[in-house]
Amino acid sequence: MHIDVEIAVFALVAAFVAWRLYSVLGTRTGTERPPMQRAPLRGDVVDLRPTPPPPPADRWRGVAEPGSALARGLDAVASGDPSFDANHFLTGARAAYEMIINAFAAGNTDMLGGLLAPEPLANFSRAIEARRAAGQTMRVTLVSLDSVKIVEAETRNNTALIAVRYLAKMTSVTTDAAGAVVEGSPTEVADHNEVWTFSRPLGSRDPNWRLVSTEAAH
Repeated sequence: MHIDVEIAVFALVAAFVAWRLYSVLGTRTGTERPPMQRAPLRGDVVDLRPTPPPPPADRWRGVAEPGSALARGLDAVASGDPSFDANHFLTGARAAYEMIINAFAAGNTDMLGGLLAPEPLANFSRAIEARRAAGQTMRVTLVSLDSVKIVEAETRNNTALIAVRYLAKMTSVTTDAAGAVVEGSPTEVADHNEVWTFSRPLGSRDPNWRLVSTEAAH
């Protein structure tokens, strides 16, 4: 059978070209641009994503006045952590106050470790060790916790910081090994006006806030 050499050559060329097209266009190299990442066309670009509604002006009702520095600080915290709820935070802050003062009086550093940041934990631990070394015992009774209010809020270095003012009444007494009173009184109720600052990394999976500083308020 006679074979036309010219036709055979064209057939081979066509097969080779088809194979090259398949090898380039019919396989993925892993470097292709995803379909939705094509360069935009020139001209105006319309963003079809829905615009989230602005937060209500009274979103911090009972916690901060609309438009105040505190409200703006809370807005910043909520922007970094959409799950933030000021009233839920205050409930936790109220519980933390009693837990921390009782743990400190009892010398329970394990409990304090889950509630305090490293620096205040070190300060509390030193005071507890000094008390133990002197053979002293401390007893605290929280008579009432009259007010728990957020007074400052901000975000810094991807961390939320919230300052809480506590107005409380309590008795506090420290005795020596023989039971003699070294400081305070078991019956005298004293007023405590303090500001505690709590922090939490924004976006953290750990829901706990930790105490970073305490100071007396006036």
